[in-house]
Amino acid sequence: MNVKERRNEIIKILMQADGPVAAKELAVRFHVSRQVIVQDMAVLRAVNSDIVSTCRGYILQKEARFSREIKVCHDDEDIARELNLIVDYGGRVKNVSIKHRVYGRITVDMDIASRQDVDEFLELLQSGKSTSLGSATAGYHYHLIEAASNERLDRIANQLKQAGLLAPLTPWEQENEMEEQDTP
Repeated sequence: MNVKERRNEIIKILMQADGPVAAKELAVRFHVSRQVIVQDMAVLRAVNSDIVSTCRGYILQKEARFSREIKVCHDDEDIARELNLIVDYGGRVKNVSIKHRVYGRITVDMDIASRQDVDEFLELLQSGKSTSLGSATAGYHYHLIEAASNERLDRIANQLKQAGLLAPLTPWEQENEMEEQDTP
């Protein structure tokens, strides 16, 4: 078995494992030294950031992703505060959308997951070539947020509420949200 084949097999083992896989265990399996496995893992981790080294071995993070749409309202001066709050609490802003009375629902992908992403987005807005989508609806807009757990999404929503950025849902929106939760 060559190096490439061994590394591919290591990935398969990590994908199927229910817990950490020790370097010593992999070394025995592939008839190589523990140091060879450590070197393989260094190369694999450089390519795949989902491989994590723990004190008990290596794991491949199989992080479940949860998403929720939230409604917010603020002026352009609070964009940075809103987006930084979301990413600081472990969220990823997948998109922004508005419900326009004439044009209907307009959605734009964002994929903002870090403060650097926020800074780059703000630089584009501040270049003067565009305005925020929320400016077309008096600051009201929606974000689809993704996080590792529903608890983290709850924490993000709570922080947005405490910051005065979370907008209340209308009775019509609350009914639609309940219907979406009941649908398998």
